[in-house]
Amino acid sequence: MPRYALRIEYDGAPFAGYQRQRDLPTVQGALEAALARLEPDLPSTAAAGRTDSGVHASGQVAQADMARDWDPFRLSEALNYHLKPAPVAITACARAPEGWHARFSATSRRYLYRIVSRRAPLVHERGRAWHVKHALDAEAMRQAAGRLVGHHDFTTFRSTMCQAASPVKTLDRLSVEAFALPGGMELRIEAFARSFLHNQVRSFVGTLERVGAGAWTPEQVADALAARDRAACGPVAPPDGLFLVEVGYDPDPFSTA
Repeated sequence: MPRYALRIEYDGAPFAGYQRQRDLPTVQGALEAALARLEPDLPSTAAAGRTDSGVHASGQVAQADMARDWDPFRLSEALNYHLKPAPVAITACARAPEGWHARFSATSRRYLYRIVSRRAPLVHERGRAWHVKHALDAEAMRQAAGRLVGHHDFTTFRSTMCQAASPVKTLDRLSVEAFALPGGMELRIEAFARSFLHNQVRSFVGTLERVGAGAWTPEQVADALAARDRAACGPVAPPDGLFLVEVGYDPDPFSTA
């Protein structure tokens, strides 16, 4: 049974997250419904990560085991046809290497979080960025982000519903970039690691926003990390601004797709 790697882009707004749920619209549900139109007796799919309700993706990766030996281009075209009108698209499809798994073979994951700081409400970016009306100090946020990079116990920034075996992770990069906008500023926070805990990125962002607003100092972020206590975390940022933008593999199944 040949296995295919699928790179998926989706708008998370209408979905109750990625993972299949009974009686609720999910990205996995939409994907598997499209696959069933091609081969009705397929096993369930697996993905690199289970994004929450409202979280978007431009680089989610899933696997599908097909009974037929599909040409990858024809498979992606057929899936995109049957995915309509759901806001989900297959942007790349490739035959997976032997033993490859969408989740367990991943060597890195990269998330992007967007904040728009301005008084005026969002129009084009509504639902795709966190709208913050007050000004934010990007440099202070960068300093605070630096306190979180490295190998740490991230209990403070871990959801109480997290099912990971350990809160210890290595955060390779947490960058903060600022871009001027008419009447305000956009901040892009990028997090890069092999894997993340549940709500870890949104917990980072919510805490960094408090630093940018002047309510916390960068040193308080370091203290919160050291506390290893969920109660020490700042507010969790909303899902609107979060995007799963890249999942890394070695070898990369899409390198010739």
